[in-house]
Amino acid sequence: MVLGTLFVPLTKLFHPSILLKKFISRSYTPVVAIGTVLIRLLKLLRTSTFRLALLYMLLFSSSVLILFSFIYWETVAYMAQQTDATIEAEIEGLKEQYLQQGLAGLLTVINERIARNTGQSSVYLLTTPGYKPLAGNLNRWPHVPESPDGWVNFPLEDSNAKKLQFHQARGRRFLLQGGLHLLVGRDVRELKATQDLIMHALGWGLAMTVALALLGGLMMSWSTLRRLETINQTCRDIMTGDLSRRIPTKDIGDDFDQLADNLNAMLEKIEILMAGVRQVADNIAHDLRTPLTRLRNRLELLHGQAPTDQQCGELIEKNITEADQLLATFNALLRIAQIESGSRLSHHTQFDFATLVQDAVELYEALAQEKSQQVSVQLTPPITIYGDRDLLFQALANLLDNAVKYTPIGGSIKITLTVLANSLIELRIIDTGPGIPAKARAQVFERFFRLEHSRNTPGNGLGLSLVAAVAKLHHSCLKLEDQTPGLCVIWLLPQE
Repeated sequence: MVLGTLFVPLTKLFHPSILLKKFISRSYTPVVAIGTVLIRLLKLLRTSTFRLALLYMLLFSSSVLILFSFIYWETVAYMAQQTDATIEAEIEGLKEQYLQQGLAGLLTVINERIARNTGQSSVYLLTTPGYKPLAGNLNRWPHVPESPDGWVNFPLEDSNAKKLQFHQARGRRFLLQGGLHLLVGRDVRELKATQDLIMHALGWGLAMTVALALLGGLMMSWSTLRRLETINQTCRDIMTGDLSRRIPTKDIGDDFDQLADNLNAMLEKIEILMAGVRQVADNIAHDLRTPLTRLRNRLELLHGQAPTDQQCGELIEKNITEADQLLATFNALLRIAQIESGSRLSHHTQFDFATLVQDAVELYEALAQEKSQQVSVQLTPPITIYGDRDLLFQALANLLDNAVKYTPIGGSIKITLTVLANSLIELRIIDTGPGIPAKARAQVFERFFRLEHSRNTPGNGLGLSLVAAVAKLHHSCLKLEDQTPGLCVIWLLPQE
């Protein structure tokens, strides 16, 4: 039993797959490293940067090949022309010697030139009409086909070599008076060696160009791939839920830094929006829980008891009021979302903004009189603006409603509308209420945000959010300032 208990772990320990993994991990670490490098290299070769670098390498190599070919052919052609010109010049000289001094003089000149030609770079052969040699450093006439103009390429024996060797020579046949044949040529061994040297150098130059271009493409692709991998890794981290991650930059101002800055700005905006969504969801859950609880309790009371007709009517009326408040909250949320999406741009028209302000003030004057508040209005002559009349009226109504709601009994509200010098319209709504602390002025435009002293007042915390959305839709600016006591709301709108 004990042996059986020990045998099972031993079989697992010495299992072939486990032993193979250990063997590979210990003995074949270089193989694994090489495999990793190959995988990365294959990944690198699939990048668009490497393909672009390869395309440029092919274009550059093609241009270098064309340039090298031009250099080669021009150099070789020039050297061949120089050789042919030298041969023709010698033929003309020998021809003149033959015409002036006859055969004896020609033989003397040929022998003198052969004696001076220690390197045997020049080739001479003078034969009878039957091609019997008379003078020269060739022992026989070369039996190779000639071109129509007398040029011939023939093998030349190397007399200085220990073994029998031949190299190329080039010459031209000339027919003298009396049927004599004159062959003048040059050993083109050096020309061929120079041509081979140039071809060898051009080949190595082309190979080095291709190698350097390929290496440069790999280096650029590797650098680009590393930076793209950094962006991809950051995106993967963000997709897993870490919205605080940002793409690192090198602060060199290149295209990748600009892309990273734009993506980081977008991620910052997304994080803010997501935080806003979470805050809105929390606020909705918090603000709607209380009225829904009251609504449920009243319905349960109606269901579990037998209230009188008067109690039943009161409960039903309160439930309707609670339902209306819930509907108003959701309608306000939907209206703000519609404004922020920009779908209301088709409702823009030209109208008199001063008249709109006057209508909104007249609507709330009755509420202000109930609280013995003094309302003063200073409006300029008609001001034509381009915008959504209904949304602007709703925003004005929200601002005036807040002013009347938070201004104490006997307080004052002042509305002024003026045209500034820079084609802007300035609307000021000044009240003598408690005001808004400086640290909370940016938050009051968020959804469902309410100050502590306004928790017990009617409302859902969406009024100023709608005003901010309308102001943004009309490319205007909304500011809050202290009035000591009270609050001053400044709204700057473009006139056209």
